[in-house]
Amino acid sequence: MSQKTVAAVLRQSGDQPRPYAEHAPLSLETLYLEHPRSGELLVRIDAAGICHSDLSVINGDRPRPMPMALGHEAAATVIATGTAGDPEFKPGDRVVLVFLPACGQCPECHAGRGYLCPHGAAANGEGRLLAGGRRLSCETGDIHHHLGVSAFASHAVVDKRSAVKIDADIPPEIAALFGCAVLTGVGAVMNTALARPGESLLIYGLGGVGLAALLGAVAAGCVPVLAVDPSPEKRALALELGAAVAVAPDEAANLPKCDIVIETVGKAAVLAQAYGAARRGGRIVTVGLPNPSEMLSIPALSLVADSKTLMGSYMGSSIPSRDIPRYIALWRAGRLPVDRLLSSVEPLSHINSLMDILADGNAIRQVVVP
Repeated sequence: MSQKTVAAVLRQSGDQPRPYAEHAPLSLETLYLEHPRSGELLVRIDAAGICHSDLSVINGDRPRPMPMALGHEAAATVIATGTAGDPEFKPGDRVVLVFLPACGQCPECHAGRGYLCPHGAAANGEGRLLAGGRRLSCETGDIHHHLGVSAFASHAVVDKRSAVKIDADIPPEIAALFGCAVLTGVGAVMNTALARPGESLLIYGLGGVGLAALLGAVAAGCVPVLAVDPSPEKRALALELGAAVAVAPDEAANLPKCDIVIETVGKAAVLAQAYGAARRGGRIVTVGLPNPSEMLSIPALSLVADSKTLMGSYMGSSIPSRDIPRYIALWRAGRLPVDRLLSSVEPLSHINSLMDILADGNAIRQVVVP
């Protein structure tokens, strides 16, 4: 049995001509959606955020199997469960969807590092759900899932390990941001860097993840918080949100070295700059996703002589079931003003033109609604 969903489908990745609004790499298609299997949920997508990780699939920086229904940051409502009498979820539950389902059984999951779950990563890389196979199809064959979610759609089937229950009163356009931008940015500061009050912190890149990291740094008591971005508008917002200084990239060399440096741009050259911006004994955390062909070059001696620590942070080193409620509580208390990250709320039919805006660096977090 199946039902139908309308989803934004990418059929070819890489070398997509601009503007996207004209050439439409994403097409809204009516697809078949298989009913959820045991341990899965059928959800109605209420709002979905547009992230650079979506754009990276379109432009080829993040190779994925095609065709694929994109979107991975979303708030949704449970319509049906694949397990009769599921004790965790029921129809009507509001959820935030997250982009890596953790199996809960592997050594990484048992160590509390589900964000490194190899089974979830393999499923995402193959464009399938964690239990195996795909639930999306059209007349010509299967459609791949994007990071287990495929949220640019009216409905989706997801593994229930991709869902975190939330209160019903949170606006969907705000709730969606907790699934990627907030989880990744705030988590990079609080979980990966383990920022302490009074430590200095510098952020390269003020997109949705970078500004979420800034919110996390302020909430963690970092002083001062500094930022680098080419956009005057984003720098101005960073100052409003608590940054002491926000400068253009050509002025970054004049900033003092910091205890913690967060890189969110996804360029090896920027990561090298971030490494150089950390003081001796400092911690450098990268969350950006560069093209796989890019290589990083740093002075090898400095790792010892300067005792620096270079760390990758996937999904903000987060445990979603623990961290999303925690970050929502900070938002409710006014300490994590996530709503300031929201650039616009648009219909899903505008998805290609919104990708242009993101590619041009003119948005923080745009959200689409079916």
